[in-house]
Amino acid sequence: MHPVFDFDATSALSKGQRSTQEDAIIADFARGTGVGVAVLADGMGGHAAGDIASKIVVTEVFSDLMFRRGDLQAFEKTVTEALKEAALAANSCLRDHVQAYPDTRGMGSTLVASVVIGRHLYWISIGDSPLFLFRDGQLRQLNEDHSMAPQIDFMVKSGLIAEEEGRYHPDRNTLTSVLFGEQIPRIDCPADPLELRHDDMLIVASDGLQFLTNAEIVEVLRHDTRATSSDIADRLLERLDQLGDPDLDNVSFSIVRMQDAEDRGLAEAHRPVAARICRVG
Repeated sequence: MHPVFDFDATSALSKGQRSTQEDAIIADFARGTGVGVAVLADGMGGHAAGDIASKIVVTEVFSDLMFRRGDLQAFEKTVTEALKEAALAANSCLRDHVQAYPDTRGMGSTLVASVVIGRHLYWISIGDSPLFLFRDGQLRQLNEDHSMAPQIDFMVKSGLIAEEEGRYHPDRNTLTSVLFGEQIPRIDCPADPLELRHDDMLIVASDGLQFLTNAEIVEVLRHDTRATSSDIADRLLERLDQLGDPDLDNVSFSIVRMQDAEDRGLAEAHRPVAARICRVG
């Protein structure tokens, strides 16, 4: 088993300016265990279905991963396969729900699920919910974006359309892959894990967080390098609120800071993990 991190983790959930909450998120990063799981889903399909779809996906994937986590040695050897199987099981649950309730046909959900074991990060993602890594003052998205946004950004870079037109293109958020009970067009689930480092920060998010630009997110993350994950979550929500955007989507995210346990005092190492849900809007 690899040396473990001491996790500092917080989850946040906001309805934004929407009338319903179609995001769902569950995370478990208990200190001293050396393993953590975060699962997020962004539902779609309207008032009667999007919230149900996201809850089905998160519940199915999280419960499956937590069950497998019981045998940690076996879990680490098969985690990539476990992530894929959990996603396919959630997709089957969506199909069964639609068959039982035909009025929910067309509902679906994105998925991003991350697993940290020792110093290794594994993930699976379907859709456009981002998984960010903040390292050495730089923010980058680790997972694929299964929407039209990358193609539109390429058109901007190639000079085919103007930057402003690309940012507000009506097809920008059109998904090219999603869980909806049918065949899944694209799945991002790398076979090899990413090696994490001390002071790395993960952000597992719905695309509502991207109402802030990457530069705006980085500004919040750089504000105080000693800030807790809870402080950072509050600041991100405040920045989103300050936008005053009447179209602000549901926003949900988990923030996980990696800290070497051996570099912290014994009392601090066993302090309960910061984990909460923030509800605003």
